[in-house]
Amino acid sequence: QVQLVESGGGLVQAGGSLRLSCAASGRTFSRYAMGWFRQAPGKEREFVATISWSSGNTNYADSVKGRFTISRDTAKNTAYLQMNSLKPEDTAVYYCAASGMRSVTGYRYSFEYDYWGQGTQVTVSS
Repeated sequence: QVQLVESGGGLVQAGGSLRLSCAASGRTFSRYAMGWFRQAPGKEREFVATISWSSGNTNYADSVKGRFTISRDTAKNTAYLQMNSLKPEDTAVYYCAASGMRSVTGYRYSFEYDYWGQGTQVTVSS
């Protein structure tokens, strides 16, 4: 089994920054990508960002492009999400996920991921 543990969430004022971490542990598997998703109250889970584990190529949702940066440290088995210029509409539970499969859609959909973390709350006050 693979465990993903997120950390770094919290309460921040609009315009502020947070850095989320996602540490992976457990059995080794061929990891193709890591991703971040979020779910606000009353809304469906939505794609935020993804990174290729081998190449480091990234992809972002339009709503966060230019403000959020996804990265990974392969030696530490950890993915990160640097969030700058936060807005109240960024308030959500943020989940990291790991994929062990090849994707034809760019890892933008939750069904492409095998393992999920428990989530970390991010609250942005206006």
